[in-house]
Amino acid sequence: MRLHQRGGGDPTYRIDVAGRHWRGIRTLEGPATLALHVVARDGAVHAEAWGPGADWALASVPDLLGAGDDWSGFDPRDHPVLVEARRRHPHLRLGRTGLVMEALVPAVLEQKVTGQEAFAGYRMLVRRYGERAPGPGPDRDLWLQPTPEVLRQVPSWEWLRMHVDPARSRALVTVARVADAMERLADLPGEEVERRLRTIPGIGRWTAAEVRQRALGDPDAVSFGDYHVAKDIGWALTGEPFDDAAMEAYLEPWRPHRQRVVALLYAAGHRRPRHGARMAPRTHLPARVTRT
Repeated sequence: MRLHQRGGGDPTYRIDVAGRHWRGIRTLEGPATLALHVVARDGAVHAEAWGPGADWALASVPDLLGAGDDWSGFDPRDHPVLVEARRRHPHLRLGRTGLVMEALVPAVLEQKVTGQEAFAGYRMLVRRYGERAPGPGPDRDLWLQPTPEVLRQVPSWEWLRMHVDPARSRALVTVARVADAMERLADLPGEEVERRLRTIPGIGRWTAAEVRQRALGDPDAVSFGDYHVAKDIGWALTGEPFDDAAMEAYLEPWRPHRQRVVALLYAAGHRRPRHGARMAPRTHLPARVTRT
């Protein structure tokens, strides 16, 4: 579930003190608030939902938790790190939301910027142009992403106030114009989804993979182009960081389960040591812009 949380301050996702997960979702049938928690005595997941999209949200829960995820054909290939990771996480599942725009909007905001900058931009976008989630959503300070109609109408200077440069804002407005077509992609194979997404200016391989992972639960969608992933996976599997080309070549024997390898390694805590300072956020985008 944490894959769907965009930073610790994500307004559309909350985890309360009881460990209950709350999501504000703009479903295909309308807004919904979804709450999930595990019943300790038997491990069952209890779900509640509110709003016009409540039935859709409840029906989506099995897929969201990976009920349809298929591990058949996956072989750790006697790699000791993967064998141990699989032994420690035998119940790992890749879930899917079935909601392309929900995954696509924050993915575009996260292009080529630091996580700090991306998450801050997403928070500002949701709080300024989204709406409160239904039912108990307001009490939880839970929000919904903006509608595509609203995204299309955000002025250029407002994007800059949210530290979103013109390249990313143009991509967001473009996908918002074809939002209905974007949502229909959820029923297509992952490679076809990527092909269609990448016909849109500003949508590349990394963004398409991030959408495939969340909306489709695609076990082969690796985030090539990510600042950390190749280095982490190389360090976990060989003791040396990879670049994208090296990671792609090394993971090829696991196709069509390459992202499953990545997810398994991260679940087992395999990340290369970070010793340097964090990358600084960009400072050339204005915090305040005068309309002209």
